[in-house]
Amino acid sequence: MFLACATAVLAGRGVPLWNGDMPGVGTDMPEEVLPDRGDGVTRLTNVSNPQLDLFLLEGEHEPAPFVIVCPGGGYSILAYNKEGTEIAEWLNSIGISGAVLKYRVPKNREGALEDARKSIRMAREFFKDWNIDPERIGMLGFSAGGHLTAACSTSADRPDFSVLIYPAYLFKSGDIELSDDILVNSATPPAFLVQTKDDKKYYRSTLAYLVALDAAGVEVEAHLFAKGGHGYGMRPSDHPVSQWPRLCEAWMREMKFLK
Repeated sequence: MFLACATAVLAGRGVPLWNGDMPGVGTDMPEEVLPDRGDGVTRLTNVSNPQLDLFLLEGEHEPAPFVIVCPGGGYSILAYNKEGTEIAEWLNSIGISGAVLKYRVPKNREGALEDARKSIRMAREFFKDWNIDPERIGMLGFSAGGHLTAACSTSADRPDFSVLIYPAYLFKSGDIELSDDILVNSATPPAFLVQTKDDKKYYRSTLAYLVALDAAGVEVEAHLFAKGGHGYGMRPSDHPVSQWPRLCEAWMREMKFLK
């Protein structure tokens, strides 16, 4: 039986990514939790000390799959609970160990990608300590975190599978062509994609990534819903897109990432 860890992630369960050897730069501003806008979203900014906040399964169990969650926020902030800790708690509930990646913001895509790549390397280094399966390490990203997931998936430090929910910045303006910074090939890991057509600003990102994955012969499952907008995380709504966690779980089982 799997027992989920319910300890609040912001209470100090973070594992630093770097120990004095961080490539690139951060910001000299103090890390900040922005004022609540009344929507129940915890927004972090000025992150210069990236870390993995772990949600590891407790109790006796076989090495579990592990998914690194990348919150969105336009590379300016991190929607840390709605697209981070809430997702990690759901992963625990279906038998997956997880972590939320607190990557560098604002305006630091290069640093964020270094952080994402390091998180994959760290998971493979500490798989025994965390009791996770080093061959079932995934990455799940929302919006800018979806772009970060795609960028990491096409780097030298790839996860074994990826989940992109309403990803941003993956297409060339005015076209359904993959942006030049995302280099999909046959080694890109299998992907599960979710998008809504009324996400007018970003829906072409999913289409462009889907076409590129298909052309490279990469396993992909994509769900395009009519309505739902952008930024819903996994919070319930009246739209069918709210079913995406159930569909994603079924895909992970079918692909044998989740036994």
